[in-house]
Amino acid sequence: MKKINEIFYSLQGEGYHTGTPAVFIRFAGCNLQCSFCDTAHYEGMWMTDEEILQTVEQYPTRTVVLTGGEPSLQIDEALISLLHGGNRYICIETNGTRPLPAGIDWVTCSPKEEAPVVLRRIDEIKVVYQAQDLTPYEQLPATHYFLQPCSCRNTDEVVNYALQHPQWRVSLQTHKLINIP
Repeated sequence: MKKINEIFYSLQGEGYHTGTPAVFIRFAGCNLQCSFCDTAHYEGMWMTDEEILQTVEQYPTRTVVLTGGEPSLQIDEALISLLHGGNRYICIETNGTRPLPAGIDWVTCSPKEEAPVVLRRIDEIKVVYQAQDLTPYEQLPATHYFLQPCSCRNTDEVVNYALQHPQWRVSLQTHKLINIP
């Protein structure tokens, strides 16, 4: 059984896959308490892996995003295998502080200050920019690096940083800009 905050169908609003239709599985709970977190992720309902797959199968997309809270607290190889058996492309959005089961197709790491990243494979880094030193994040083994304004309050600052450090790309929270979940 896994505690699920919500499962919904929408467009990916951030990072490399922006604009891609996806089923989002938001897991309840997190091992960090970030001051800027915009998700009420502690409440939820208990679901079996089979119930999760049945809900995912109601939607026409292959892309599934495991998010939270922190999904690595609950996911396992059995769930990943079940989703793959349903012909799903599995993405995860994680803080990177815990190891991940094998088989995840795309890893988005959103590292947090003073929280060690233990992942060996990262497809994209997504950092909510708050004028912090980004040097430690640049050392992580990622292919793509994205900076995101903090709830669109510091967009100019993020744009200026990216212009001065072109290894970073700007990722806006598109879903908030166009008012979708």
